[in-house]
Amino acid sequence: MTALTITSKGQITLRRELLQYLGIAPGQQVEIHKQANGVLTLQAKAPEGLEAFAGCLPAPSKALSVDEMNDIIAKSWAGQS
Repeated sequence: MTALTITSKGQITLRRELLQYLGIAPGQQVEIHKQANGVLTLQAKAPEGLEAFAGCLPAPSKALSVDEMNDIIAKSWAGQS
């Protein structure tokens, strides 16, 4: 069990290994839930909005040049595949 000290401002600092175990990165928000018998649970807050979307698609196998992208766009507007 890990013991933490409460500051005069009522704050605690979690040790790096606990943050890594929980998957919490600096600046990320956490959720705390009250359980029975004075127990609290802590978990990383799920990202919302663009944060949730960023990185969900795999990286492309080949980067396209601007000319290639423009050609694809032009063909799409013309109804060609």
